[in-house]
Amino acid sequence: MQRKYSLLFVPLTLSLAVSLLQAQTDIPKQALKTNGQLIYQKQKNADSLRELFSKGNFYGRVRSNTFYFAYDNDDATHDTQLISGLGASFVFQSALYNGFDTNIGVYGSHAFFNENSDPAASIKAGKDTFSRFNYVNTGSKSMGVIGQANIGYSYSKTKFILGRQLVETFYTKSNDTKMIPNTFDGLVLDSKDIQSTHLKFAYLTKQKLRDHTDAHAVLMVGDANSTSSLEPQWSENDDGAMHKGLTYTALKAAGKPTDAPLIVLDIQNNSVKNLKINFSSYVVPELLSQAMGELNYKIPFKGFSITPGLRYIEQFDNGAGAVGGASITTTGLDGYKDAHSLNAGMLAARLVTNIDDYKISLAYTGVLNKADLVTPWRGFPTAGYTRSMGMYNWRANVKSYRLELVYGGNAKGIYTKPFIQTSVLYMDGDESKQETDSMFYYAGIVQNIPSAQELQYRVRLGWRDFIGSSATTSDYLDARLEFNYLF
Repeated sequence: MQRKYSLLFVPLTLSLAVSLLQAQTDIPKQALKTNGQLIYQKQKNADSLRELFSKGNFYGRVRSNTFYFAYDNDDATHDTQLISGLGASFVFQSALYNGFDTNIGVYGSHAFFNENSDPAASIKAGKDTFSRFNYVNTGSKSMGVIGQANIGYSYSKTKFILGRQLVETFYTKSNDTKMIPNTFDGLVLDSKDIQSTHLKFAYLTKQKLRDHTDAHAVLMVGDANSTSSLEPQWSENDDGAMHKGLTYTALKAAGKPTDAPLIVLDIQNNSVKNLKINFSSYVVPELLSQAMGELNYKIPFKGFSITPGLRYIEQFDNGAGAVGGASITTTGLDGYKDAHSLNAGMLAARLVTNIDDYKISLAYTGVLNKADLVTPWRGFPTAGYTRSMGMYNWRANVKSYRLELVYGGNAKGIYTKPFIQTSVLYMDGDESKQETDSMFYYAGIVQNIPSAQELQYRVRLGWRDFIGSSATTSDYLDARLEFNYLF
């Protein structure tokens, strides 16, 4: 294992080297935030239908991702993996003509891995560099997709967007941290017409996860009755947070829809000084719904500020629990008070201190001892509190505690000074559900090379240490190196 860990000196050496380069004054036409969201330059206005396209902007991106997932002890079910991906995207954003505009984005990715030592089914963090479903059925390690294809209409401060698009709400995210973003098909209303309020409403009929080439149902797992292809469970929503019991066959047998839409309402309000109020909800008709409320109040002092925050989530079972059960993995049902109910909830609290370029956060999340939370659209219930890298800490009766230190955060997405994030997370699992207590240590750095701000690198390292009576579970290292060139 010592030789394996020595590979980490390569990305760390690169990180230190590029930090020594000198800064430049040119501002790139697009920027990439640490959460994967792109920021484009201001959209132009068109005076004719021809200018709708001639005044449009073209945005390109070339990226590479390398994932090294190493277990402390390799065995039949735990095998160290090395996988890389190379990808590119091309997005056209038209000008605005009489309120109308359009966006088209194409994305591609190719994965590099040894299928003899790293079978597709066992690949962890790097699985989104290719489509596992396509690979086992066609042998292809490449993906090519239309990730965005939509038309918009703006009036005042309100915009309607119809088609395939990135949808950024509490429950839905593009989560573009691998090679291809998570996108949705449907209608979105985005409005700031109400004073001090940002409102989004989305009616989404399909989702296309990052490792899929075709759109699929938002809350249904494929099986042998939905497709005759190999590994049918990868054909529909196979997100890690998806409820594995909501299969095509189970939904059909219960008389439930297999193609139900996802309806989302998202509201942020700051009409009260220093107070941010967030509300979000989703409904999947005849199956499940959730509501989230959050308050963050900033208390300013001379030279620093303290912001206490509270979040509460309530999940309502509208029929999905009777179909799939209380556990999203469908295992360990004996540990649930009602094995056939998805009524659930979560309470979260945090205290954030900002001092100049530093942010210190101490946070807690506790999922009620009822059922697991179901949010497989890349929006994470514990985000901003105890979400660290790949931690799915929203199982029933799981309590999480995190201390986080961040340096160099900004909203512009250009990090000529390095953005550094470190955290320590403790997860208190429920042994009755075969959950193991663990510590997760994380460190990450993001920086735009100062002399070439279009080029950004990211290094992310996470170590999970399982503790307690189930400490025989293999510890693991999750290491990621990413480069992005924007043009």
